[in-house]
Amino acid sequence: MSVPLEVSVLRSSFRTVPSLIGVTLLVAVEIPAFADAQFGRGPSPVRYTEARQHTLRRSVQLPGTVESVSMSVIASEVAGLVTELPGREGTVVRRGDVLARLRSTNLELRLKATEWELREAEAHEQLAERELGRARDLFASDLFSQQQLDSAEFEYNARVGKAGQLRTDMARLQDDVDRSTISAPFDGVVVAEQTEVGQWVTVGGPVVELHALKRLEVVVDVPERYFGTIERGSTAMVQVESLGEVEIEGRVHAIVPRASTQARTFPVKVRIDNPKSQIGVGLLALVAFPLDVNYEAIIVPKDALVLRGSQRFVYVIGDDGAAAILPVQLGAGAGEWIAVEGPVQAGARVITRGNERLQPGQRVAGENLNYPLP
Repeated sequence: MSVPLEVSVLRSSFRTVPSLIGVTLLVAVEIPAFADAQFGRGPSPVRYTEARQHTLRRSVQLPGTVESVSMSVIASEVAGLVTELPGREGTVVRRGDVLARLRSTNLELRLKATEWELREAEAHEQLAERELGRARDLFASDLFSQQQLDSAEFEYNARVGKAGQLRTDMARLQDDVDRSTISAPFDGVVVAEQTEVGQWVTVGGPVVELHALKRLEVVVDVPERYFGTIERGSTAMVQVESLGEVEIEGRVHAIVPRASTQARTFPVKVRIDNPKSQIGVGLLALVAFPLDVNYEAIIVPKDALVLRGSQRFVYVIGDDGAAAILPVQLGAGAGEWIAVEGPVQAGARVITRGNERLQPGQRVAGENLNYPLP
């Protein structure tokens, strides 16, 4: 019995379908392996540090305000008209840099006139000295009376006094000329202008406000219940919002033992260094003061923290060699380490290098990295 041509073609097509599916599956399975081989994919190299159980001192974190250790409203020592004002707001100055100049032409003219008067007085002084010498010789030869000798001595002393007075006048005028240039008394930043070019300033009149930023202090109003637990010279960790999670080590510089009768707080001043001027005056800061209470905590290096929005995570290397991400809550900092609360156990291999590019479940090849314990 003959089979129609259309049916034979259809049967032939059905026989080729399984073989095509097999080829497709083979290609689908082999592409990732081919890609890994082509691009050299493998376990990502990372560095890890073991989480430790460590004894820490409890601390209390309180808000404070950043202030300058040295701040001054620079005043003019002489009266005059402002001709230049290089010290504009925001200008960074070094000690001795010019902040303002006053018109000193009149002072310089008076100084020049006094200088000429002094030359004349010195000439009279020299003449009077020679006359006194002759008078003494004549008096010794009984050719001059005592009155004539006294008159010569008086004239000489008067000329010496006049020359000395003019020298004093010159020094005072020169000092006024020098003080017409107002200079910075310390390194700092001009934060406010108190005068303007063309304005007359009086003696003691304000010119600019200058703040030193290399060294700052954070003033914290501490509740009275902590009075006696914070010691002068002790270490305090400072966080400034503008610097993110960065902690700055400071030292308690002063404890003012006078509590506010309303808030029942007393001021504590913590000194911090600001070499790069990254912290401005008036910023809000959080200061952690250690207390005399110890506790056990799990600590990890701060480099292990991964920030995603308001949440904090760490990556740990599992027994299967894959990276697992664990949520943590942060506790007190201790040098390069920080206390964490969460599923991290002591001895866990916490990834501290290469964690910024990892994905959960990604295979890693870890190498140990040691951090000095606090």
